[in-house]
Amino acid sequence: MAEKIKLELVTPYKRVLSEEVDEVTAPGTIGEFGVLPDHTSLLTTMKVGELSYKQDGQTFYVAVNWGYVEVEDNVMTVLVETAEPADQIDVERAKAALGRAEEALKKLSSEDKDFKIMEAALVRALIRVQVAGKKLH
Repeated sequence: MAEKIKLELVTPYKRVLSEEVDEVTAPGTIGEFGVLPDHTSLLTTMKVGELSYKQDGQTFYVAVNWGYVEVEDNVMTVLVETAEPADQIDVERAKAALGRAEEALKKLSSEDKDFKIMEAALVRALIRVQVAGKKLH
């Protein structure tokens, strides 16, 4: 029985993380799911949200933006549009984006073509602010 699972977190621009971890919790499109060592093979999609992983008794948090997850042979590969570890999030920038999205949504009706775009921007900003608040001190 394996003791760790290899977490590979990749965006189109770079490898964000490659670590041996104890467990991972991810925001699946149909609900949050967890992965432990020796997990059965899995291929699924993720939504915008908070990915967390435990390593040597500490929990780390990453804001992720839509993607795919594959688990096979104790390797969890996460391919996402963006991924920001909590300690790398610019909180002021995230709060500014949140404010812009909130203001834009106040001016749009749900039938407006830009409504869904701004709604998605709001969710991304909320997740970034939430995850940034969880960084290790």
